[in-house]
Amino acid sequence: MTHAELQELLDKAGKELSKGNYDQAEALANEVLSKVLVDNGDAEKRQGNEIRARVSRLLGAVSWRRSDYLKALEHYNTALHLVEETADKTGTASALGNIGNIHWNLSDYSRALEYYDKALSINQELGDKAGIAGWLGNIGIVHKELSDYPKALEYFAKALTMDEELGNKAGVARNLGNIGNVYGDLSDYPKALEYFGKTLTIYEEIGNKTGVATWFGNIGIVYKKLSDYPKALEYFGKALTIDEELGNKAGVALHLGYIGAVYSKVEFEGFDSAKAEEYLLRALAALTEIGAKSLLVEFHKTLSELYEQEKRWEEAFVQHKKHIAIKDEINIEEVKKQESIREQQKQIEIERTRATAEKNILNNILPGEITQRLIKGENPIADHFDSVSILFMDIVDFTKLSAVITAQHLVYLLNIIFTRIDTVMRECGLEKIKTIGDAYMAVAGAPTMQQDHAHRASKAALKLIDVMKDLVVQFPEEYGDRSWIGTIPEIEVRIGLHCGPAAAGVVGENKFLYDLWGDAVNTASRMESHGEAGKIHVSEEFVRQLTQTLSKGEGLENETPSLLGKVGMGLTERGEIEIKGKGKMKTYFLERADGNG
Repeated sequence: MTHAELQELLDKAGKELSKGNYDQAEALANEVLSKVLVDNGDAEKRQGNEIRARVSRLLGAVSWRRSDYLKALEHYNTALHLVEETADKTGTASALGNIGNIHWNLSDYSRALEYYDKALSINQELGDKAGIAGWLGNIGIVHKELSDYPKALEYFAKALTMDEELGNKAGVARNLGNIGNVYGDLSDYPKALEYFGKTLTIYEEIGNKTGVATWFGNIGIVYKKLSDYPKALEYFGKALTIDEELGNKAGVALHLGYIGAVYSKVEFEGFDSAKAEEYLLRALAALTEIGAKSLLVEFHKTLSELYEQEKRWEEAFVQHKKHIAIKDEINIEEVKKQESIREQQKQIEIERTRATAEKNILNNILPGEITQRLIKGENPIADHFDSVSILFMDIVDFTKLSAVITAQHLVYLLNIIFTRIDTVMRECGLEKIKTIGDAYMAVAGAPTMQQDHAHRASKAALKLIDVMKDLVVQFPEEYGDRSWIGTIPEIEVRIGLHCGPAAAGVVGENKFLYDLWGDAVNTASRMESHGEAGKIHVSEEFVRQLTQTLSKGEGLENETPSLLGKVGMGLTERGEIEIKGKGKMKTYFLERADGNG
């Protein structure tokens, strides 16, 4: 099936879900999952992951509606993994929020807020106002559950303002309804009815029948609390009619039960035990079918009380036993689910931490963008760059040094030196390529192209000279004898710079290394090996590239001395020298001019 056909099938599954047809929704979602192709191309793989993520979210919603929170969490975490893999931040925010919903259902409000905050932060980063409004509303709902009504109203008001600015009528209706729910909890029923009425009007205006049914039902609940039973019946009846029209099994069951509960009220002039029993039994049958245990508990209790009023003791006892049994079952399941979810989340977090650590290690070995290309399956990676600047550095007389100190001291010393060099490379925007013994290689202009690569390489080389001049190493006392320190000369480095075209990439399958090849690399290495201690040896081509870069930046003609002086650099011409494998080359020493930075 095509991507569009799969999306269409998922849309159909979503509609079945909204109607409460969970089995049909689940079957359609699994059908889509079985037909998602395993593709090789990046674009096709991304599309496949998008479909899988959407399937996982839908299956999570099915499990959520069934109150199978552990299963829902598994699906939502799968969705989260898939969207993170494709760097889909919008999808990531949605998946995080869905996980927050599970914790909210389990009354784990601190965890719910944690996930809602993460989702909110991503949407704020993306500037997604609709997403921001949605998560603000959910955070408000958590504060409502915590009975922090001022905080809840604050968040609902923020979300409402944002949805009004966006012209998002469904969002406006949702937030007005939530504000009404707060006033309902505070027993301010006139205020609750005011907000519910506004909510209902908007849903009717936008033609959202599911919303209309829900708020008819909520208005009915308020009238039931006010003991205005005729009004309550009127609104429950309207809600039931729409739910039946939509085929919404959950809504039908809920409103059948509420109608039965109203008819069971002896203080109601229209009290009718037969009708009450009829509606409650129909509600219980529908709720049993869809597995809505929390409502089963409520309506078994209502029916038990009805039978007790009618002195139908045996039937009252049966319903009471079912009420207690399901209530206990829910409590036991809740504890088990809480434990299972905590354990599952712990394992997920361990895996996520491990994956993050592994990714960080990989990013320390390879450039970040190269890592991403490898993860996406690109191998081998081969790029060509018309012009890059290559830096080589080595430690002068390293062989003699290594002969007089212990291996432990030597590794410690190299680690200090190379760590400081790494810092300079990061500051100047160069990419470290590799170290070989005491030699260090880096590049400017790859894997990310940089027009000013020669200038970056120059600044890095000058900083390296300063770093080595200021180098002070304190060896740990536990490393033993340090008397050899006085017998060695000051540690100095040679640096070579050259620029030109180069090939770059990653080859092989094991122990990946991002490397550069080409004549420019060999020439840069020769600049270093033919250089002098404490100096930066550069080719004529490098000087030409550096001058061109500076002239563009300063808007001047190519006047090498004045241009270099402006950035605190100077050149000493070395003249033509014989370079191994290259013949005669005109070279220079790059240095600081007049001690300027």
